[in-house]
Amino acid sequence: MRRVVKRYRVTNSEYRLYSVIISSMRKRILILCTGNSARSQIAEGLFRSKAAGSIDVFSAGTKPKGLNPRAVEVMKEIGLDISGHQSKDVSQFSQQQFDVVITVCDNAKESCPVFPGAKTIHWSIKDPEDLVSFREIRNELDERIQNYLDSFKPADKISAK
Repeated sequence: MRRVVKRYRVTNSEYRLYSVIISSMRKRILILCTGNSARSQIAEGLFRSKAAGSIDVFSAGTKPKGLNPRAVEVMKEIGLDISGHQSKDVSQFSQQQFDVVITVCDNAKESCPVFPGAKTIHWSIKDPEDLVSFREIRNELDERIQNYLDSFKPADKISAK
């Protein structure tokens, strides 16, 4: 979009309007788990990386408890920095619209609030305990996210790296 805008002379207000229109066309995804400390944070980082700005992705927890340092470590191993992420309570998003809500743990699925109009997807991902299991869930989430992104029809395709 920016390349097209650069070819044409537009005012700042026109550019802001274009930005709002493009932003409203992107899919909005919310990823939920209980603590918003590992699984959902890893999934958020992977989605952001793979979708390259073509979706707005957020993560939250039903009982947030802070970012797990092992989640940061295993993402750093694949070149992604999630150290700036913070655990958020799902209530922060209660008044927002989402296209898709993905729960990544069974507890979050059971206590997930309703987001009208959102498609709900559940991925039962085990709670990681040690560095090896953190890597396993990172790899499992990576595969699930790639499969999800690949499932879009060509017209709806979200580009993935």
